[in-house]
Amino acid sequence: MIEFAVFGAGRIGTVHAVNLHQHPDARVRYVVDVDAGSAVDLAARCGARVVSATDALADRDVAAVVIATSTDTHTGLIGLAAAAGKAIFCEKPIDLDIERARAALDAVNRHGVRLAIGFNRRHDPSFREIKDQVAAGAVGSVEYVGITSRDPTPPPAEYIARSGGMFRDMTIHDFDMARWLLGEEPVVVFATGSVLFDRSIGEAGDVDSAVALLKTRSGKLCSISNSRRSSHGYDQRIEVFGSSGMLQAGNEVAPGVGTAASSGSDGDVVVPFFLQRYKDAYRIQIDRFLRRLKGESVDLADGVDGLKALILANCAQNSLTGGQPMAVDP
Repeated sequence: MIEFAVFGAGRIGTVHAVNLHQHPDARVRYVVDVDAGSAVDLAARCGARVVSATDALADRDVAAVVIATSTDTHTGLIGLAAAAGKAIFCEKPIDLDIERARAALDAVNRHGVRLAIGFNRRHDPSFREIKDQVAAGAVGSVEYVGITSRDPTPPPAEYIARSGGMFRDMTIHDFDMARWLLGEEPVVVFATGSVLFDRSIGEAGDVDSAVALLKTRSGKLCSISNSRRSSHGYDQRIEVFGSSGMLQAGNEVAPGVGTAASSGSDGDVVVPFFLQRYKDAYRIQIDRFLRRLKGESVDLADGVDGLKALILANCAQNSLTGGQPMAVDP
């Protein structure tokens, strides 16, 4: 039984805590959050106690932590958990600042602890099937990856203002998927975006619609299409095109539903949000993290993956601002 402290009792912290609570090899021992009410509610749900960060990290029975707090706290908590000898599962992004992210990875390496980053889409069964078939040569040599990722509705303007922008907050998942499926590191990024439907997002200094193009040294290409609004649901699709074939993963649809009334189209309605679309992915991800802690070799995004996705996000932001392709500086 692996004992955990969960930092963060919000939406995503709750997802991870409940998945741990339901896993036969894990126990949520502590919940830590600045919102006392949320912490108490989640702790009661998981049979845990609410304590301070200091007390949670001082307990030698705690072998691992989940960090699902606000992004600006990630690197500080990674450093503290690493110094306490805890294995770490941290939500994306590691940080909004490259140097702080590098410092956190240095702390992890210095103390010899494990760090996994919450790029849950690697664990989605349909996306994993594409990855496995690509590795088996089903499409020959990969030439192009197309990623569509569109949220159903924009987040509040106050969230946008502290999110780090679309590329660091939203597209960072897609940058990780691009690296994972291309099998090579992008060396050039070009990104552009617009404010098409939500003026408050523009007033916060961000865009609500964006496209990013990536190119690897050998010439493989990837396009990423993002929007903060999708009237037909949570739009998540992937295409991999290669020298001898193509693979596609489509949207998950809500069972037993006929017509998408919001768009007026026929057919099944796409699931409404990430909590439904990636429910299995979150559960599988936590299971793989536990298996890794037990010594199994499993595919998990680590700190280097988190750093490289952040570097791509920063390149995209700089390209958006400057209107020019950006070389990726590793």
